[in-house]
Amino acid sequence: MIPTWRLRAAFARRLSGMYGAEVPAYTTLLEVAGEVNDEVARRDPDAGRLGALARVTAERHGAIRVGTPRELCQAAQIFAALGMRPVGFYDLRDATTSAVPVVSTAFRPVEPEELARNPFRVFTSLLTTADRRFFDAGLQTRLETFLERRTLFPPELLRLAERAERERGLEPDEAERLLTLAVAAFELSPEPVDRAWYTELARISAVAADIGGVTSTHINHLTPRVLDIDALYRRMADRGITMIDEIQGPPRWDGPDVLLRQTSFRALDEARTFREPDGSVTTGALRVRFGEVEARGIALSRAGRARYDALTTETDRRLAASGPGGPARQDVARALWEAGFPRSEHRLAAEGLGYFTYEPSPTRPRDRRRPPADLAGLLAQGWLTAHPIVYEDFLPRSAAGIFRSNLTGQGTRDATRTGTPYDEHRLSEAVGRPVHDPFEIYAAQQDASLRHALEALGADDALRTLCPS
Repeated sequence: MIPTWRLRAAFARRLSGMYGAEVPAYTTLLEVAGEVNDEVARRDPDAGRLGALARVTAERHGAIRVGTPRELCQAAQIFAALGMRPVGFYDLRDATTSAVPVVSTAFRPVEPEELARNPFRVFTSLLTTADRRFFDAGLQTRLETFLERRTLFPPELLRLAERAERERGLEPDEAERLLTLAVAAFELSPEPVDRAWYTELARISAVAADIGGVTSTHINHLTPRVLDIDALYRRMADRGITMIDEIQGPPRWDGPDVLLRQTSFRALDEARTFREPDGSVTTGALRVRFGEVEARGIALSRAGRARYDALTTETDRRLAASGPGGPARQDVARALWEAGFPRSEHRLAAEGLGYFTYEPSPTRPRDRRRPPADLAGLLAQGWLTAHPIVYEDFLPRSAAGIFRSNLTGQGTRDATRTGTPYDEHRLSEAVGRPVHDPFEIYAAQQDASLRHALEALGADDALRTLCPS
């Protein structure tokens, strides 16, 4: 029996090989990321604090786009076979001024031990065909009819995926067949694209055209993890690869790395065949796939995330007030962070702004003193050691920013219309499975470790205060 995590690891490797063959610049991205990671690991003895080098080197996240709840539910079944659950709700429609009519979730492992084995994730977006800001009633009907006619995932793949989920693995022959079919489902199809239909959708949104203008889905990008994203950004540009204008997410600064920083090289022209209105087949090009890279930091609590959002909003306000020719975004953001965000992991933990696992400190006091009842005191007096929990999820604004940077046009939206309401509950209905709240996953991991550590210390007062349930 090939267990679930080995299926997931094999799928990630094969997908990476396939994508590298289809998008050669992705192979360059992997080479540069590997060089940077090796250099950081050699010079920084603490480089593995947010993940061992072996895990960081193997780490990937992919992205796909689907058109209907049925397709999303089927994708969820395939990822469930690999031990990946839907986590988080992301509404990209209002995260950018460009036309990006999708809501998203990310399929990933949720247990710490599974993440340590292989943390593969797939950011999966669903087209919001009923959103009147983008699609009128007539186009919605034609678009949904087109989507209902296509089959993204063959029945054999879905049957194998159901069995793999139920039995938590597959026999070798069936595992091989599952992996072969799954990778093929995410390859770029050679089938000609209906030029008139694709062009009609692209006038509204390049993302909508990439989802609903073709008869298949494909990996939109595949993302390695790097330990110094600023160094990678410079090095990719030195190799002649055009990067997007800026790194998305928190600024580079002297404090702790938190959440997620992302960038990418711009989408490249790829040869495609088109079916013309007269029935002839011609050759052209589309720009839909790009190479993203990410640097992951510490997961923030709800309070920490609120602090991050407030700093981002203030950065926007100051940039708007400065007008054209003003300071760079990174400079404005860095100054705000230095004034308004904890400068150390210790303060992040003590103020409850970040998520950590805790264990009794090997150098804790050995006299008869009672441990303090508050977390700040336990840390300051050396009773507990805090280890950061890596942020495993995404930022809607950053995702939308990279989507926007790689669009061929801004698209159109009718701002006078009201968008179709979407939330985590409605997305769960579309997926056919509960969408997990990432804050709850991190909090459960932190709380379990804190309770265990306090019990080991015999810190009854702290247990009653910090772990009341």
